[in-house]
Amino acid sequence: MDARTEPPSPELHQCDLGIDGMTCASCVARVERALARVPGVTQAQVNLASETARVQWQADVPLAEFKARLLRAVRDAGYEARWPQEGDDEEARLQRELRREAAWVMLGLLLAAPLVLPMVAMPLGVHAMLPPLAQFVLATGVQFGLGARFYRVGLAALRHGSGNMELLVALGTSAAWGLSTWLWWQAAPEEPPQLYYEASAVVIALVRLGKWLEMRARRRTSQAIRALQALRPQQAHLLPDGVRRQTMLDVPVEELLPGDRVLVRAGERIPADGVIEAGQTQVDESLLTGEPLPQPRTVGDAVLGGSINGEGAIEVRITAVGATSTLQRIIALVQDAQAAKPPLQRLVDRVAAVFVPAVVLLALVTAWGWWWAGAGLAQALLHAVAVLVIACPCALGLATPVAIMAGTGAAARHGILIRDPQALERAARVRAVVFDKTGTLTEGRPRLVQLVAAAGVDDQAALRAAAALQQGSSHPLALAVRQAAGQAVLAPAVDVQTVPGRGVRGWVEGVPLALGSPGWMRELDEALGEDALPESWQPVLASQRAAGATLSLLAWQHNGRWRPLALLAFADEPKAGAAEALRTLRQRGIAVVMITGDQRAAAEAMARRLGLRPEDGEVQAEVLPEGKVAAVQMLRQRHGAVAMVGDGINDAPALAAADLGVAMGQGTDVAMQAAGITLLRGDPRLVVAALDIAERTVATIRQNLFWAFVYNTAGIPLAALGGLSPMLAGAAMAASSLSVVTNALRLTRWRPPA
Repeated sequence: MDARTEPPSPELHQCDLGIDGMTCASCVARVERALARVPGVTQAQVNLASETARVQWQADVPLAEFKARLLRAVRDAGYEARWPQEGDDEEARLQRELRREAAWVMLGLLLAAPLVLPMVAMPLGVHAMLPPLAQFVLATGVQFGLGARFYRVGLAALRHGSGNMELLVALGTSAAWGLSTWLWWQAAPEEPPQLYYEASAVVIALVRLGKWLEMRARRRTSQAIRALQALRPQQAHLLPDGVRRQTMLDVPVEELLPGDRVLVRAGERIPADGVIEAGQTQVDESLLTGEPLPQPRTVGDAVLGGSINGEGAIEVRITAVGATSTLQRIIALVQDAQAAKPPLQRLVDRVAAVFVPAVVLLALVTAWGWWWAGAGLAQALLHAVAVLVIACPCALGLATPVAIMAGTGAAARHGILIRDPQALERAARVRAVVFDKTGTLTEGRPRLVQLVAAAGVDDQAALRAAAALQQGSSHPLALAVRQAAGQAVLAPAVDVQTVPGRGVRGWVEGVPLALGSPGWMRELDEALGEDALPESWQPVLASQRAAGATLSLLAWQHNGRWRPLALLAFADEPKAGAAEALRTLRQRGIAVVMITGDQRAAAEAMARRLGLRPEDGEVQAEVLPEGKVAAVQMLRQRHGAVAMVGDGINDAPALAAADLGVAMGQGTDVAMQAAGITLLRGDPRLVVAALDIAERTVATIRQNLFWAFVYNTAGIPLAALGGLSPMLAGAAMAASSLSVVTNALRLTRWRPPA
């Protein structure tokens, strides 16, 4: 079939499902397999820590039918699925679930306590063992009341030819309960039987207690998302437009449209992204960008939805709502990072696929070995039960996702958005950081500090000509020229051509003009070389170059030759904290390089103000946009993994080519899409903070995985050799999961390095 006649590929859609009942890595693998088998699903990723599944499907599948298929697939796998957008508030649901689980745990502990206390008192000479019937009643209530969920989910896994934590607990406790019941019925009436009901009851109670504690701890890892979602106000004060609305209306935020005008009173949250049309105020954006101090805003300034208006009432024209708003994009980025799996998780998934069957086989071998060695059936079964309980892979399933949720959440609270776990791992390996100069290390708001016109040319006329030529440009130097021209009336420019990284040329009032760097102007005509410029300009060239100014030449064409018209000098200031950020990176053993298209003299002068050493190769000047990619590749060969920090469209290729792209938040959408990490504030010190939280998060993941593997590697043989009772195994299993979550929670207290 001809390629032009092939139907277009169906569009991919994405949704998130809540999954109830998962407890370990085996559960995650089984839910993923069940979802992946649904027709139309192209990818399914399940997160144990957040109890969610992210599903991608082709848009040609009917939505209602697709939802039903997903829900049924999860239910058939032994779990419950729900659509988070339906029903009650998610936070309220979590609170109800925690209260319900706490009630079950309390009941289990109360029923198990009479079975355990006599054993605890026995070494003290107190013999008060309950009658067998009482033990049977208490243990049976725990086994088939609190333990019902283990049977339900474990048997569902067994029907699908796999295993999970519930299956191991159900097998182990059933063996202890069944053995005790059999010994009771076989015992002679005149002698008390040796029963093990306390083993089954205590294991179930401790496992449920551990899961409750784990649920409480896990909720803290998702606080960042909940805090961001809480920023969305419920209502907006919609102002009259003179046509449809004659009075102000209070409407739900969901009804706002781009172009609407809203009133935001002092102390209220701004309902959506917009631009101030009237009033001035201070805006608190701390929960969005991590900026601790309120920022002044006046007419013409952009404001972000979810930020808090300060002391003055303002009128805002809405520019972005819903999924296109900054707040929703931040939430989506954090959710995407928390839903994705890092490469380290693949090892866990492979282990989980064979772990439970291997443990069941090992438990059988343990029982047979002890029985063959003459320990008796009861003792052999108890050792097998301990193996089944101690091996529950809860910690393995939690090790990675809880660390990612805690790390990315902590980063987001301080204005650092991490796109995915791969960006985390790459950031932890960075050995060199390349900074774009303008707008990244400097304020990006250069000022025209001097203009020298050719003899016989009026300075203001030359300024107006330069401003007219750049009317449609958003380049920082073009903005500086237009700002210097003020309210002057500018002639239209035609046939304007921009040469990225070099300059611009076009026609103004019938005169061909060119404005750009001295190097490019020299390429246009040798008469524009610096040594050929008017002698009266040479002191200006020397003094401005020594001061680190960026120089541009304005020229006009006559009879096929270009002639100098004016020399323009621009000055920019280093960002507060830029020198500190560069110094801190160097102290951490990371190479730093500033890269710019500016003339070398200006670049080196600015570099010295920032504490960089041009003589050591820490400055690369006169680099065109396409040359930045080559510079990144060269630095990778020299140092290793490279991070590129930039904020403009010209930086996007280099951001994509680097091992890690870091985009400044005030930069363009193109730069942010090409980057693995986005900084919501234009503070270079956040680069240090981003690398720091990435290193800590990856280190925490490795610690969790190490201890989870070590726990099972050491615990299973110990249980098989008789060194652990089922009760101790249950307590240790619960403690291991809790320790993994607690270790990850340390990341929630992270603060950017001072």
